[in-house]
Amino acid sequence: MTRLGFLLDSESCIGCHACTVACKAEHDVPLGVNRTWVKYIETGTFPDVNRHFSVMRCNHCDDAPCISICPTNALFRADNGVVDFDDDNCIGCKGCMNACPYDAIYINPVTNTANKCNFCNHRIEQDLEPSCVVVCPTHAIKVADLDNPDDETTKLISRSETAVRSPEQNTLPKVHYRGADPASLDPLQTAIAEDGMIWADTTAQHPTAVDGGDGIVARTAYTTAHEMTWKAKVSSYLVTKAVAAGIMVMAVLQVMYGGHYYEQAAVGVMPPVVAGVFLAVTGVLLVGDLKRPERFYYLITRGNRRSWLVKGSWVLGAFASVCAAWFIAGVAGWVTSLVLLALPAGLLAAATAGYTAFLFAQCEGRDLWQSPLVLPMLLAQAVVAGGAVYAVADLAMDVPDLVMVHSVMLGGIGACAVLVGIDLAVRGTAQAEAALVAMTRGQYARQFWAGGVVLGLVIPAVLVAVRLASDSGPVPAAVAGISAVAGMWFYEDSFVRAGQSVPLS
Repeated sequence: MTRLGFLLDSESCIGCHACTVACKAEHDVPLGVNRTWVKYIETGTFPDVNRHFSVMRCNHCDDAPCISICPTNALFRADNGVVDFDDDNCIGCKGCMNACPYDAIYINPVTNTANKCNFCNHRIEQDLEPSCVVVCPTHAIKVADLDNPDDETTKLISRSETAVRSPEQNTLPKVHYRGADPASLDPLQTAIAEDGMIWADTTAQHPTAVDGGDGIVARTAYTTAHEMTWKAKVSSYLVTKAVAAGIMVMAVLQVMYGGHYYEQAAVGVMPPVVAGVFLAVTGVLLVGDLKRPERFYYLITRGNRRSWLVKGSWVLGAFASVCAAWFIAGVAGWVTSLVLLALPAGLLAAATAGYTAFLFAQCEGRDLWQSPLVLPMLLAQAVVAGGAVYAVADLAMDVPDLVMVHSVMLGGIGACAVLVGIDLAVRGTAQAEAALVAMTRGQYARQFWAGGVVLGLVIPAVLVAVRLASDSGPVPAAVAGISAVAGMWFYEDSFVRAGQSVPLS
């Protein structure tokens, strides 16, 4: 059996970029993106300084999270252990980019599909070496057959002090570095100085550079840019599906605990209509965020059952079916059917609200999203969103058991506040802490505090409490509902963006 890997000898690397150029030429890699690149860092204080070079690329992990999350099997493991890709299967969901802890995957601006180093597998199949190995003037890049103890490079790895990038992610990377400065392999130990980088016109503040930059031991002098992949559409989708799930949760509570299954408009018709509309918007957002939206049906025809992008589509489809059945029963006045549908509707609503927590868990490159608090937060947000819809609906229709609706909504707001407090108090990994700094004290602090906390939690809590404590009419609760959903979006957007703000290479 063959299991190919690389030995990258930083002691021999001279930073000439021949590997980068050869890779671009071999694979016709467009400008602005790279399959392999050379990172420069500088250590010491003038005049006693050193520059270190490290080649960055896909690590062809034995436990590759990009393969697990890929919804269409566009990323796969070849027989020689290489993680390869198939452009014809890729839908451009960008999940693999957040799953990779090494910034190794990019979207090809020509094909709009995910590409990366594939070990020049077309050359390997012809018994040729990868192009980067051939052109390296100092033979700093070597191919190793890690399952062959007689392989010369494998012997060199076994008798040398080598390191791998991000071993704590447990992806079992097969790219070994010899003689690399530890700071060059850990992006949290380096930062871009205020005067910028070599050949760079603009720079971004490193999240860990906030408040003194604890842990920064070197300066990043040259590296490549990696754009944020999931933005406003993903933040919005988290809110729209929370609304769809939440209103059905509240309808189920009205049926099972309030006994209001006979309320045709407020329980039988309005909730599934609202859920259906927001599920449709959710679908539009999901498909619209794909780089190859015309291939969205590959999720079904070529689906990878391990991916929560695929499992999530199953959940959304099943939930939409139950909502349709609920609507039919509500319009027809079949109250017994509503009672029978209550349990599956409640379970699928919870699954719709919460499955993204498992999708985020597959994004192993983003430690902020790995928190066990993500699932309860999504469920609590759905409860708040459902209460918000009923609070607004109370302006135009008779809503049964408003005390229960407002009490549950207030409880959801309280649960969200507690979960936010725990998240801020409990320390996580270095990367998660850096992302948390970006969210609470860095570039996303305003939308987190003013939007997510004040607009999304404080104001709604006060207004709902006023509504419960007095006969103030439906307006305060309706305003609270609108404020809560708007604040939910600001919170999710800061969470999604901050999670991707920490450099991985």
